[in-house]
Amino acid sequence: MSELRIERLTSPDIADAIARGTRTAVLPLGATEQHGAHLPLSVDSEHADRLGVLVAERLGDALVLPTVRIGCSAHHLGFAGTLSVRPETLEAICFDCCASLVTHGFRRVLIFSAHIGNYPVLSEIGPKLAERLLPGLDVITFADSTAVLDAWRAAAERVAGLAGHVGGHADVAESSIMLAVRPDAVRGDRAAAGFSEPMNEQLLAKVLTGGVSALSPNGVLGNPQGMSSDLGFACLSGVADRLAEHAKASYRPLT
Repeated sequence: MSELRIERLTSPDIADAIARGTRTAVLPLGATEQHGAHLPLSVDSEHADRLGVLVAERLGDALVLPTVRIGCSAHHLGFAGTLSVRPETLEAICFDCCASLVTHGFRRVLIFSAHIGNYPVLSEIGPKLAERLLPGLDVITFADSTAVLDAWRAAAERVAGLAGHVGGHADVAESSIMLAVRPDAVRGDRAAAGFSEPMNEQLLAKVLTGGVSALSPNGVLGNPQGMSSDLGFACLSGVADRLAEHAKASYRPLT
């Protein structure tokens, strides 16, 4: 199928795909939150839109659900416009989407997030959903922030020698991704470096508990300077590869 997004397909299209053996769905999670002065609040959701399709293409037997466009973003509420839901709300949305999939005959779902702030929920949600949905659906989640940042750093170094500009939020990687996905939305003249220390698990925990503004008054973690669409496409491809590999490694035979 040339179109993999179920919201752009008709119901008979989807029924035909299931009848032909499509049993896997991809559920992307995004967010609506600040991304510095140079990027729109839609960054994570538009990023998730594109990643969802790239992952489904790599899996070869999957359709993509609509991106959940509001996430757990309490650590960004110090910046105007950010929207956030409670972890239990996000979990409930994921459960209801998965329950719908079971009804239609899907047997496997990969849930990933282009917003790292959703990862604490994702790290716990898999077993909960699997327990509530079994035996109807295999739930695969991805919540490895280190793997994502490593993929971005590798791409940034290979394309532009700028691995040090990757900080995890509105940095050279996310800014480049938006140049690849929505170039008209990037205000390059406003781009400015923010908190510059390399992101790691300890710093990420500090961000999630204390808020981004405590570390970075301008809301940027890393440095967007040097952004390019070529780097954006490389970042998208690198993370899509990791997501698809993780999903395939987690597959169990469908009965």
